[in-house]
Amino acid sequence: MQILSASEGVAFETVNPDGTSAVLLVCEHASKFIPASLNNLGLDAQTANSHVAWDLGALSVSKHLSSSLDASLIAAKVSRLVYDCNRPPDAAGAMPAKSEVFPIAGNQNIPTDEKIARVNEIYVPFTNALSEEIAARANAGRTTVIVTIHSFTPTYFGEKRKVELGILHDQDATLADAILAIPSTMDVKRNQPYGPDDGVTHTLKLHALPNRLLNVMIEIRNDLIATDRDQKKVADELSVIFSQALEALQVSTEITKATHA
Repeated sequence: MQILSASEGVAFETVNPDGTSAVLLVCEHASKFIPASLNNLGLDAQTANSHVAWDLGALSVSKHLSSSLDASLIAAKVSRLVYDCNRPPDAAGAMPAKSEVFPIAGNQNIPTDEKIARVNEIYVPFTNALSEEIAARANAGRTTVIVTIHSFTPTYFGEKRKVELGILHDQDATLADAILAIPSTMDVKRNQPYGPDDGVTHTLKLHALPNRLLNVMIEIRNDLIATDRDQKKVADELSVIFSQALEALQVSTEITKATHA
């Protein structure tokens, strides 16, 4: 089975590939696109356009950051409901049968050949693109700092979330600690509204930790980035925060041969 048609293209995009920043931006939940072959996964239009399908505002914030930092960005072009690129193939959440209270009809009892096709056409190219970019930078003697950008809903299972900006990390909290030490206009919390126990740090664990790269996952409450103006505002604040945090860690935001010990 083929998931993506030739006209639908590949499952990821690279923005600003020649960016000079040490920061490598990643946006796994950038798109709500569902390939035609999957018949919209049986979803109604409202659900297919909701946070269930993607991280609203995350791609725009990522692109603003790419511009302000002069950083390369690798972003998924397919909905996380088709395949969540922040999950390994054996995870239940990689092709979720249910998201929050929403059953995903097209993900019920997925045939084996379709599962394999989703992995091979969506996850593998995306994760390989990250691996290849990191390897190319290493071969060129460049530092890489992995920063993944996500958004979350103000209300979850009927409960309002007060946190506005989540700074998430797995075993290496070096960059997260530096970011948390910097004042922000937002309500900032460590490992909220999710944390490593929720399985959300796959990209960091796969690409950053084994390569001993500074890393962090950013979660932004999506009511704060509902418009392009707000997306740029938050991106501008994050750009300053990242630059200050990396300066505190003595990591240049431009091309450098320094490494994270």
